[in-house]
Amino acid sequence: MLLSITAPAVAAGCAFAPQGEGRVTDIIDARSFRLQDGRDVSLIGIEPASTADTKANRAAALAAIIAGRDVTLRGDDDTPDRYGRQPAFVFLDSPDTSEQVSVQAALLAQGAALVAATVTDKDCAATLAAAEATARLAKRGIWADPAVIKNTESPGDILAGIGRFTVVEGKVLSVRQAGATTYVNFGRNWTRDFAVTISRRVLPSFEAAGISLKSLENRRIRVRGWVEARGGPRIEVLRVGQIELLSGN
Repeated sequence: MLLSITAPAVAAGCAFAPQGEGRVTDIIDARSFRLQDGRDVSLIGIEPASTADTKANRAAALAAIIAGRDVTLRGDDDTPDRYGRQPAFVFLDSPDTSEQVSVQAALLAQGAALVAATVTDKDCAATLAAAEATARLAKRGIWADPAVIKNTESPGDILAGIGRFTVVEGKVLSVRQAGATTYVNFGRNWTRDFAVTISRRVLPSFEAAGISLKSLENRRIRVRGWVEARGGPRIEVLRVGQIELLSGN
């Protein structure tokens, strides 16, 4: 059933250079697994959703798709990460078409993961975002819980997620620069309210994308990233894709 639901999310935009094939023998966690030849593989471009589900339940979503299956690995760089895992976009054959289905897109489309906003390739990033939007609009998986998206007007809720990958929405009050950091503020109290921080070294990427940070003032945006506590709750934006301008502005 899952593959028929997610077959439109084939993610041709993420079809990078081949990095090999193999059969899945073990599921390590919600986004990594082991192949029969001993390689450990990590799914890039997504983050497991931080919900009330146990880690075992989140890993079950991945197991339901690829356990015991033959998969194809693709990517720009197969250098293992610090845990010895090969980062890759992972595909498997669709039973309904001659095309291959993206495992990342499948997880996103069933509401079992979040877009990490780490993919710089525009076509691939757009495909993953579309898969996530499909689940969000259908209130599928994690999106059945309205509390998945945190409201900037409730900084305490955001602060409760320190160290977690979180999606936050709200209206920007002001954009201010202090030294080498730009602050996208959602409230007036810096010791309590939520803010996004953007380093000066990241600004050229926003300029290249035609985005003026000052233009975000009084507009509703969605931001995703790792929650930190620096006075109030903060998310550091390292890539343009972490910020999404919402419709209706």
